[in-house]
Amino acid sequence: MKLWDKGIETNKFVESFTVGKDRELDMYLAPFDVLGNMAHITMLQSVGLLEKNELDSLLAELKNIYKEVQEGNFTIEDSIEDVHSQVEMLLTQRLGNVGKKVHSGRSRNDQVLVDLKLYLRNELQEIVELVCNLFNTLIDLSEKHKNILIPGYTHLQIAMPSSFGLWFGAYAESLSDDLYVLQSAYKVVNQNPLGSAAGYGSSFPLNRQQTTDLLGFRNLNYNVVYAQMGRGKTEQIYGFALASLASTLSKMAMDMCLYNSQNFGFVSFPDEFTTGSSIMPHKKNPDVWELVRGKMNKIKALPNEVALLVSNLPSGYHRDLQLLKEQLIPAIEDMKSSLAISTLMLENIKVNDGILEDKKYQYVFSVEEVNRLVFSGVPFRDAYKQVGAQIASGDYKPDLNVNHTHEGTIGNLCNDKIKDKFNVAMNDFDFISVEKAIKNLLK
Repeated sequence: MKLWDKGIETNKFVESFTVGKDRELDMYLAPFDVLGNMAHITMLQSVGLLEKNELDSLLAELKNIYKEVQEGNFTIEDSIEDVHSQVEMLLTQRLGNVGKKVHSGRSRNDQVLVDLKLYLRNELQEIVELVCNLFNTLIDLSEKHKNILIPGYTHLQIAMPSSFGLWFGAYAESLSDDLYVLQSAYKVVNQNPLGSAAGYGSSFPLNRQQTTDLLGFRNLNYNVVYAQMGRGKTEQIYGFALASLASTLSKMAMDMCLYNSQNFGFVSFPDEFTTGSSIMPHKKNPDVWELVRGKMNKIKALPNEVALLVSNLPSGYHRDLQLLKEQLIPAIEDMKSSLAISTLMLENIKVNDGILEDKKYQYVFSVEEVNRLVFSGVPFRDAYKQVGAQIASGDYKPDLNVNHTHEGTIGNLCNDKIKDKFNVAMNDFDFISVEKAIKNLLK
């Protein structure tokens, strides 16, 4: 079944090529297609395009289909082109001709647009909740291990004293900045395109504000041409948000791989969280972190992939846009699983104490010695030269005590301020009103 079928059989190769992965990927959109249908037909009845008894029977059956989706009993048949066709076919099979009325004032163009926006909004909420879990884990680790020193590096050379408190806290604060970018994506996604039809509106007296309210959208995409032009732009903005978060995770994963290696030996993980070698019996490989690093590096390319796909398209709908789902949906799945597994790994991390007692790290305290001389009245440049001369002659003897007190340093992590920053960003997401709207629609 095709919503555009006019009785002419499509060439089988053309059909398989144009459908592509839609049946597989549209399963992610299925619950949102049902919700979009429910809002749309509720609006149709209010403007006189459906009778009340027709609306009641359609809503009841759509709730049944929604339940089938939630329970894993919904499929898109091989003979059906996409999720929109499947839902409409089920309504027609089960209710008769009234099922054919649900498409009034609508196109597959705005139908897939609203499905995608509802899906992306829902997934972004799940991602934010996973970020929150990871953030809390990092802050807890920062506080728990704040007094254990590690070497800091510049140019991969031993530089100055750092600490596990600083290291874990750095990634926590990075996540708070990622939330700002995720907020931008959320605000773009949380706008209703329904009613734009094929991109030029409808002669039916549609009430677009009503569907906006029913689906819990913050705003409308008012201009119907722009609602369609937003396809691709929305995905690119969403991709930038995922890429920002991926940058944090990929860097953290790289640190974990380094610090878990024998040459560093700063952290370790239980055997059941590592993998082995088929030839080397001693190996305990950090495969989880390597895969997180790889998946996140792929996601960092996502905004550019989307940009290249849509870069030479004029206004209006084009079938190229179908391919956006193939780029975005797997990236979202990789992001969610990587956030979850990163939190699990961190909950089971073991940090090692006494790292800076190793003689190879003695020069990490050279700046501390320079600063002590400055406090005693020696000009900084002279103090720098004195310590440099001691190192060159072999007379340098480090003092392992550090006294860092300013904001955001070893002795003053400012984790409470970082938590405040994170919580302010979290509170700007209006998840509660969205959840309330969807519950009311399904009631």
